[in-house]
Amino acid sequence: MKTVNDISELRAQVKAWRQQGLTIAFVPTMGNLHAGHISLVDEAHKHADKIVASIFVNPMQFGVNEDIDNYPRTMADDQAKLTAAGTDLLFTPTPEMIYPNGLDKQSFVEVPNVSDGYCGESRPGHFRGVSTIVCKLFNLVQPDVACFGLKDYQQVQVIQTMVEDLSMPITIIPVPTSREASGLALSSRNGYLTAEQKAIAPALQHNLRWLAEQITTKYTQQHDIDFITLAAQATKAIDKAGLTTDYLHVCHAQTLQPATMADTRLVILAAAHCGKARLIDNLQVKLS
Repeated sequence: MKTVNDISELRAQVKAWRQQGLTIAFVPTMGNLHAGHISLVDEAHKHADKIVASIFVNPMQFGVNEDIDNYPRTMADDQAKLTAAGTDLLFTPTPEMIYPNGLDKQSFVEVPNVSDGYCGESRPGHFRGVSTIVCKLFNLVQPDVACFGLKDYQQVQVIQTMVEDLSMPITIIPVPTSREASGLALSSRNGYLTAEQKAIAPALQHNLRWLAEQITTKYTQQHDIDFITLAAQATKAIDKAGLTTDYLHVCHAQTLQPATMADTRLVILAAAHCGKARLIDNLQVKLS
């Protein structure tokens, strides 16, 4: 695997592959990689000839109360994992390369509607930072496809909407969430959990599954579904388990608007605090 941190070198390699008629898949990350990230690389191999990954801790998507300086950086270990997974090129730019004029003078990309609410409400400005850096990386790498994990479901919808709205010739490939045996979604944030917290953290996913079962059962039995009351019951159970729920909502799977009885493709979006870690998770529900 070749590692570059120079934009001109990145573009030269991409141009050379294009001249050979090769296709390119892209996996953007912020590093501190785990098996979930590697599953994105594995999926990328199914769709393209060459795999480009990036590691960039993006300051634009961190809020004023979020400590970017303490975000774990494990470059050597990340490089070893990406090499073992068959990545062809790793791009590791610095903030000065990506934002040469500083954040306050940087043009930005904002995706309305799907960026609102949920993590967008809890972390103001977060999705502006995400859409801006992803757009910029897309312009640099110019991939045919890009792989994103569905653990960050709202993020995937934001990026998919941006690609469609701006007519980018890129196929977005959502990749299922990787989980521990307990059901806990793999996340770099899990490193903040103590052993005791690790034991109670799976309550988030367990209660999403309970909520999905309740919705499916009521739909099958042709009963009215009170999404708000059911979500409140799941929230109460999550908090009782020792977490602190940030939000939990049942939504239309594409628009992310509150679910109605007419919707058959739903997603349950949730976030909860467990010690220092803010955990996010989701569960799609298809009614038929």
